[in-house]
Amino acid sequence: MKTKKQSLAVLLSAGIVATSISLPTSSYAATSNNVLSTEKYNEAIKSPEFISGQLTTPSSTKTEDVVFRYVDENKDKYKLGTKSAKESFTVKKQEDDTLGAKVIRLQQTYNGVPVWGSTQVAHVDNKGVLTVFSGTVIPDLDQKLQQPNQKISANEAVSLAEKELGFKPNYTVEPTSELVVYAKDDTVSYAYHVHLGFLSPQPGSHDYFVEAETGKILDHIEVLHAAKNPRNITGTVTTGTGKDSFGNTRSLNLLKSNNTYYLVDKTRGQGIYTYDAQNKGSEDDTSVLPGVLFNNSTNSFISKNAQAAVDAHTYAGKVYDYYKTVHGRDSYDGNGTKIVSTVHFGQQYENAFWDPELKQMVYGDGDGSTRSFTAAIDAVGHELTHAVTDSSSNLIYQNESGALNEAMSDVFGTLVEYYNNSNPDYLIGEDLFFQSGQALRSMSDPTKYGDPDHYSKRYTGTNQSQLVHTNSGIINKAAYLIAEGGTHYGVTVNGIGKDKMGKIFYRANTQYLTESATFSQARQAFVQSAADLYGTQSAEVTSVNKAFDAVGVK
Repeated sequence: MKTKKQSLAVLLSAGIVATSISLPTSSYAATSNNVLSTEKYNEAIKSPEFISGQLTTPSSTKTEDVVFRYVDENKDKYKLGTKSAKESFTVKKQEDDTLGAKVIRLQQTYNGVPVWGSTQVAHVDNKGVLTVFSGTVIPDLDQKLQQPNQKISANEAVSLAEKELGFKPNYTVEPTSELVVYAKDDTVSYAYHVHLGFLSPQPGSHDYFVEAETGKILDHIEVLHAAKNPRNITGTVTTGTGKDSFGNTRSLNLLKSNNTYYLVDKTRGQGIYTYDAQNKGSEDDTSVLPGVLFNNSTNSFISKNAQAAVDAHTYAGKVYDYYKTVHGRDSYDGNGTKIVSTVHFGQQYENAFWDPELKQMVYGDGDGSTRSFTAAIDAVGHELTHAVTDSSSNLIYQNESGALNEAMSDVFGTLVEYYNNSNPDYLIGEDLFFQSGQALRSMSDPTKYGDPDHYSKRYTGTNQSQLVHTNSGIINKAAYLIAEGGTHYGVTVNGIGKDKMGKIFYRANTQYLTESATFSQARQAFVQSAADLYGTQSAEVTSVNKAFDAVGVK
């Protein structure tokens, strides 16, 4: 059973294999164009996790060819054996960086099979020079893997995962089963990545890794997923008002259709849609999401039942505005995609989550000791930042990458709260509680709610929910020190302000972090982001380095 704190704190994303790491040192030297010369190794895997500098000579060839040529010239470093770069990686996505570079995200493969969680990101500048290669490559696969001996079929893998789960769910989406190369610790094997997603008897989403030869369950990650897309609606754009959870009057953007007013805001991107699950979500009803589009006969949403919907609708708009105004990001994916929220999910459901399959927010009403999970703008910002992360770095919800995922959501939930400028602070979720002095977490003092503020105090157990929420405190403390400054464990950090800290963290999340990023790799990503934005010799770079020194991440 989860503790109250764990249950309240399960603010989710989607989920690799991350290894525990020893913390190596790295060297820094300034190069031209604000690129630091850095080479950082993941000592546990014995493979580079972040390399930057003038890594290649200028070239007019295709961007991906620049990257592949670099990898081929450094095959010994990445321990790819006889495989070429084009045989070892596929291009997942290519996009333009706002500072002028081309950014390519890669997926490591072996004999055409994806290596689960092993993704990389490369930056090539406008002269065709590779400047950054970020992300650990799983080495020596030619020595560790034979041809796949698939004694277990994909369907049998699903059955084995269901057996491990302990029951056959009433699925909202059909289970999936994909052959992958799965690496954890010193073991590498072919496995089926099985995903089970359902809403009853309670919302659940599980990723199982079933060894293809033996049927052994190699690993299990618990995430959340769901199942159907909300409908579109046409009408006249209008406005109205509503009362939030604290009785405050809020201005609302609405859509009027057939003399009914809907909580649909067409002024932002492709729209903000707010739905009502009507406290459904039971074993008898597995198709409740997204629910009924919240509506009223007038443009005044003042009933008690409407409070959670007014919160969700208002705060989703504030989060949209923050990312658009401050970072130039149009909705969570950068493409203006509609933002969908469902309130009143389940009976006394004391949680909230981002559902990456349905691509929407889901909020419970709390258990009586808490308000609806829409009541805190930092909680709403937290959840929608999971969507930003899913659409960019896709930090896997396990181990250090999962703790980074949580910390990113805490950081930007807090920055959204300051952007909204309504009694902002560095506490997370304090407005959810009726009793004053309570919160989910604290960025300024993680130990106040039982989280570590230094890498030496990190949680090292096997409970993944506890690991990702607890160890996020280390990164949260670093972010706080970067913004506000202070002396921590004998290290003094000069603060650079919340705005600059946010720009550095946003750039790292969208440009440098990879799915299985460790804290060590993340430090390099934050430092390089600061150098990109403010220069290699800047006070901002110094502050980031000092903050991570202060929390013990090398």
